[in-house]
Amino acid sequence: MKFIEFLKAVFLGIVEGITEWLPVSSTGHMILIDEFIKLKLSEEFKEMFFVVIQLGAILAVPTLFFKRLNPFSKDKSGEEKRDTVELWKKVIVGAIPAAVIGLVFDDILDAYLYTPPVIAAALVIYGIAFIVVEYLKKKGKREPIVNDVRELSYGDALKIGAFQILSLVPGTSRSGSTILGGMLTGVSRVASAEFSFFMAIPIMLGASGLKILKFIVSGATVTGEELMLLFVGIIVSYIVSVIVIKFLMDFVKKHSFSVFGIYRIILGIALLSYFAFV
Repeated sequence: MKFIEFLKAVFLGIVEGITEWLPVSSTGHMILIDEFIKLKLSEEFKEMFFVVIQLGAILAVPTLFFKRLNPFSKDKSGEEKRDTVELWKKVIVGAIPAAVIGLVFDDILDAYLYTPPVIAAALVIYGIAFIVVEYLKKKGKREPIVNDVRELSYGDALKIGAFQILSLVPGTSRSGSTILGGMLTGVSRVASAEFSFFMAIPIMLGASGLKILKFIVSGATVTGEELMLLFVGIIVSYIVSVIVIKFLMDFVKKHSFSVFGIYRIILGIALLSYFAFV
């Protein structure tokens, strides 16, 4: 493995670990970075790489929330175990809309929406949305009704899951869509962020599995170096994700998401300007 390719994989793992959980769009950042830092991989493997690298990020959630998500813990009472099972049911309900739409329209989305202009526009639109929602909340017009993820109803889970469909457009952000959807539904920032993390498990596992299956069915070949680069990206994204999730859960207790909205708008405008002259 060439050292420069190793460094690129490490860098992409860092970007994935940061942007997967912050509401700034991991897929958007990965695609845009590929415009400037090209991994020397086959196009088929690269397409899979950008999705499967998320497996590292996924593993960070059960690592940090293992007790919360484990219905078989000996330390839990019977009622707590039932509550955990109920939480998983709501996670599955929330994951269904995006899973169905993503499965049906995966090829269309890949063919027409994975472009820099679409990503840049989505960054700006969602940036504005975050600022508006936080402004309304500050003015007292949108006080949360649900402050704990355990208080979520199945209806709340389905509504948040419906917002997750929007994340199929690159640049919108899966965490951004679900957190914003939760806040608009009347769920607090903290509860929205937690439920967003939990829904990531089935959604991202499914997306990674689908990409791997398509890669295998296509008959594309893979080299040992490509597999090693993927492994490096997954490990780095896992380590970084653990740190970022801890940071974000502390951040949302004290701060609004407006700063991410501003970041998205600045980045989106910069990218629109850049690609307008390329």
